Amino acid sequence: MPLEVIVVMDPIGSITIAKDSTFAMLLEAQRRGHRLHYVVPGGLSMEGGVAQALVAPLQVADDAAGWFELGTASQRAFQARDVVLMRRDPPVDSDYLHDTLILDAARMAGANVVNDPRGLRDLNEKLAALLFPQCCPPTLVSRNAAALKAFVGHHDQAVLKPLDGMGGRSIFRASAGDPNLNVILETLTDSGRHLAMAQRYLPEITEGDKRILLVDGVPVDYCLARIPQGDEFRGNLAAGGRGEGRPLSERDRWIAAQVGPEMVRRGMRFVGLDVIGDYLTEVNVTSPTCIRELDAQFGLNIAGLLFDAIEQ
Repeated sequence: MPLEVIVVMDPIGSITIAKDSTFAMLLEAQRRGHRLHYVVPGGLSMEGGVAQALVAPLQVADDAAGWFELGTASQRAFQARDVVLMRRDPPVDSDYLHDTLILDAARMAGANVVNDPRGLRDLNEKLAALLFPQCCPPTLVSRNAAALKAFVGHHDQAVLKPLDGMGGRSIFRASAGDPNLNVILETLTDSGRHLAMAQRYLPEITEGDKRILLVDGVPVDYCLARIPQGDEFRGNLAAGGRGEGRPLSERDRWIAAQVGPEMVRRGMRFVGLDVIGDYLTEVNVTSPTCIRELDAQFGLNIAGLLFDAIEQ
């Protein structure tokens, strides 16, 4: 029986289809005969306690010259048997959190929301990795600039980042004695108002920041190593990193086995783990990417694995 697949995403007209994992999911859903609906940006609402959305019928095509077609938008209440793909990119700000509250009402009305909105609220992508300390490098999260500075001094080099960024934005590599360290910490913490994360610098980043995808807690057999280019230390594709597919190592599989069951328990059906060398650095639950790149390099159908799980 066809499903009603409702996607909440950033504007579809601005995506790059060769790299967009949400687009891969939409192509697969359409191939299976499911009906697609696109939530007009900002279109989630509630009336009389009922979660609803302004949606337009959607058709997609794997064609960079014209990859989508939208019908006339109309108001629609969420219903049982709806599949809702919550794929908005961070930041997880107040608007994002309010959207998850509406989607929670949709979930309680019987819709299958992927990923579970409760988990999207609870699992900050930086802090979630620290639920698995056995997998992580030495890490400090603090508002205290002196403590963060001492951490850098103890480890000689560290990576400093905000808790709400994505795509490598506002990530700094700092060394003990760096004359810019004080201003970096002032900027990241807003002079002690916001939490920031410090992690011991991992020189294995030169070999790539690996993205491991989990579908219902089970890892895809290949990861995408995002390798820094030139004088850049960040491997993020958005920061110019080069993507290179690789089979999972035994350590990668061990990390996935540590994280996977907890993700399943929390309703996180599609998750991206970031691993540098032997260490987990982030757990991505909002809009993990790299489906298209891995599919292209290894002849996979990762969105197919996800929809197999959803249809079950």
